[in-house]
Amino acid sequence: MSKSNLYPLKFQPILKNKIWGGTKLKSVLNKDLKDDKTGESWEISGVKGYISVIANGYLKGKNLQEILSEYKEKLVGKRVFSTYKEEFPLLIKFIDAQDDLSIQVHPDDKLAKKRHNSFGKSEMWYVIDADEGAELISGFDRTIDKKTYLSKLKNKQITEIINTEKARSGDVFYIPEGRVHAIKSGILLAEIQQTSDITYRIYDWDRVDDNGNGRELHTEYALDALDFKKYDNYKTDYTVIKNERVLLDKSPYFETNLFDLNTNKTITYTYLDSFVIYMIMEGEVNINFNNFSINAKKGETVLIPALITKIELKIVKETKLLEVYIPTT
Repeated sequence: MSKSNLYPLKFQPILKNKIWGGTKLKSVLNKDLKDDKTGESWEISGVKGYISVIANGYLKGKNLQEILSEYKEKLVGKRVFSTYKEEFPLLIKFIDAQDDLSIQVHPDDKLAKKRHNSFGKSEMWYVIDADEGAELISGFDRTIDKKTYLSKLKNKQITEIINTEKARSGDVFYIPEGRVHAIKSGILLAEIQQTSDITYRIYDWDRVDDNGNGRELHTEYALDALDFKKYDNYKTDYTVIKNERVLLDKSPYFETNLFDLNTNKTITYTYLDSFVIYMIMEGEVNINFNNFSINAKKGETVLIPALITKIELKIVKETKLLEVYIPTT
């Protein structure tokens, strides 16, 4: 392949130690962990200070920012480049919660721009593995006002007004900006989100470090960001159709689909004008493009540049994968 051409790209995972992290990123997703408190694997990141580095092909060793600056719309698509310029719009992660994460919220674009000169943060969760009885938090269980909220928070009764859901493998939750949420213990999931690392921590279960200090809370910042409404459905309903694309989520920021494949599949993207990301949830697949082939297994993530408009998926072992891109509308 000519060195002027792009190809499907893998990146070196950026592993992050967290107070609530564990070892499932290794035991389930085969990541090379350095400790037993690894909470996150950043698979594709354009966040400053945490720029993903390419792990395969002739671009190996270059980072995402470098190739975005060099290839521009060839990498991300004309429409995407026009909107985001040289800032990659998505942050792709795997998260292992051995303990409960803090109850938190993320700001919208307007608030994040004003306070942090950043994008806001909407995200989506796909549960890969969940222990028996595992739960997560999404939204309030009733519509409340700020006064009630602050009273419950002050009296450490916040759990009395939040919505808790049982978590099972395959569950999908969209978490728009403003929605209170938390991943609780025993859950391994894939997270797709806007490129932002802004989190307002509301409540951290009164945890303290070895010196007796609690983590910083962001009560005032969170107050302006929160959506206090109750919604009817917090979990996404969908039905798997074997060997067909199934929509999991579509927002202004990203679209996510599921493929559950036991046979080879050819996919065309001529209509899309966006990069595509594959996250392998189960199995093993060879991703073929012209004379180029890349193998991807459970726990791996691949970026398909926008100039590639036809991909052949050859199934090595029955495969579930998430397909992520920036939608046209």
